[in-house]
Amino acid sequence: MNDSGLSTRCSPPEMEQANVWPSAAGEDIDPDKVSIWPRMEPFLLGSLQVPPTSKLGLHYLRKMATYVRSRDGCFPCLTWAMWRHIACGKLQLAEDLAWLYFETFDLFTGHSPGDRLEWAECLSQCSSKSELDQQRNERSVDTLQFLLFLHIQQLNRVSLRKSLIGEEWPSHRTRSPAPSEREAKTSSQNKNWDDQAHLSFMQSHLEELLELLVEPNQLSESGMVPRDCQISLDAVHSLGLLLEGWVHPCRTVQPVHKLLSKGPLQMQAGYSALSHSFPRQQLIACLQHNLTLNPFGITACLRSKKKLAWAQQVEGALKPAMIVRNTHMAPAGSKMVLMSKVCKQTLAKTSDKMTGANIKIHRCSEAFIYLLSPLRSVSLDKCRDCTVVLGPVETSVHVHCCQNVRVVCAAGRMVIGASSRCTLHAMTPTRPLLLPGNVDITLGPFHTFYPSLEDHMASVGLAVVPNLWDQPLLLGTDPVKPSANPDLACYRLLPPEEFHMLVVPFHMKGDTCEVPGGLAPCYQMALDAKHERIQRWQKTVMDAQLNKEQSSKFQELVETKFHEWLMETGHRKELDSLIPPPMPSLQVSNGEPVKNDMYIKTGGAVGQSPMAC
Repeated sequence: MNDSGLSTRCSPPEMEQANVWPSAAGEDIDPDKVSIWPRMEPFLLGSLQVPPTSKLGLHYLRKMATYVRSRDGCFPCLTWAMWRHIACGKLQLAEDLAWLYFETFDLFTGHSPGDRLEWAECLSQCSSKSELDQQRNERSVDTLQFLLFLHIQQLNRVSLRKSLIGEEWPSHRTRSPAPSEREAKTSSQNKNWDDQAHLSFMQSHLEELLELLVEPNQLSESGMVPRDCQISLDAVHSLGLLLEGWVHPCRTVQPVHKLLSKGPLQMQAGYSALSHSFPRQQLIACLQHNLTLNPFGITACLRSKKKLAWAQQVEGALKPAMIVRNTHMAPAGSKMVLMSKVCKQTLAKTSDKMTGANIKIHRCSEAFIYLLSPLRSVSLDKCRDCTVVLGPVETSVHVHCCQNVRVVCAAGRMVIGASSRCTLHAMTPTRPLLLPGNVDITLGPFHTFYPSLEDHMASVGLAVVPNLWDQPLLLGTDPVKPSANPDLACYRLLPPEEFHMLVVPFHMKGDTCEVPGGLAPCYQMALDAKHERIQRWQKTVMDAQLNKEQSSKFQELVETKFHEWLMETGHRKELDSLIPPPMPSLQVSNGEPVKNDMYIKTGGAVGQSPMAC
């Protein structure tokens, strides 16, 4: 797919400033210097944005780490059946919550699109809970990595002292951020996107994380971890879930176990080629010494000045819209695009630069945003009065602190928290997750398409079945029992009589010409009934046999009422934003003027409002 994209009201060609990525430029760098940093995705996609249950505290995870090493079906891979036994029988978690953690981990770890489609086909053939359990029992996860994943749920733990004084107490493990870092932290808005929080978490919890990797035969009689114990290379391999790095100046990203077992860090970490292990205390000291901020995180992305001119500044807006990215040099899993303060305009894009990227849409208002590419994840944070139509999202779409926002997408998971008057039109193989703080949420079926949608869905491994958009899981303030304190009034399913299709108003290449998988019978019947009413109305007009003057007067009256409706509903603003502004001529190297056909290549409006509903 080319990068010309779809463009309305943002028709100037994409202008990118020179890359100013944080690098060794102008610095005297030790050629053997090693940098190790927290990976973004485990925190971004894996940590639920809700305070974790105390059952996932270090005390219980230590017991679980010992237990799984001595049971069949637990090590080195943990089956769903054994995790359910541990979670429900030992930790007293609800089965829905146990599956939520298992499924979340499985969702963002490496599976090919083919594997995902095969798993979806197996689930779609289950007609009973016993058949579903049987299919789930065939799933397994890496045991040690799953333990680390459970521990990083503490990222969103509420700190009493922080709630009282506003910041964590001073610690030798943390440092005061510079002004530019504080600005980046403000922009990231929550800990899942906050690379400063990821680094602080790893610095503060590294010793605890490594405790979970110690083999039980090295523990003392009281179950404590001795200072002189060893951690195997295989165990450190699992730490690659959370850490990666590179050696200057080659800057090739490598998993942490490779950095520690050879090269300049081998001696510093104390790696023994005979025992294939590390002394625990020496390993901790080595990691702490080399831990640094993620060079592909949101802080570096903002500093890089790799800005995109997709959106235009709206007259009267207090701050300009900002769109930045790191996709030009970030490795897979760290690619991101940050869109902030897009206001009162339509922004449409299909681009290779977005494919596989984590997208953050931040503080946008009164905007219509179409991102029609296969995406890794999407977060909407503090947006209001927006419509967002997305290409297939491989992992999750998270709506946080939004008001009057409508999101339309096919995604691995939908999550919404602390939001009000929002509507989600979704196609998803997992239960939508409703976090605390929601008010007046509407869940509706996926109700649009664009020509390349099915190809995009296949590329990220999303199938049309199973589709659980109407079976939300409510996670209350007490996450031990998801249904213990549900606010059932916080959401509703969209009534069929309120259902309308949404039209993507752009010409594109592709074969998809209808909603993949079709609509549920009740919604299809509602559409058919509306179509019949339109046909009856047209027949009534024809049967009236109006003369030319009457027809003209009648048409004028209908158009007047239609424009009044457009103004009352706000749809007029969206239609106006689809009209491209005048395009200036471009000059090629020989001085000849050429026509700027960016809008022509991507397609203009097709005469229908994307806000048909």
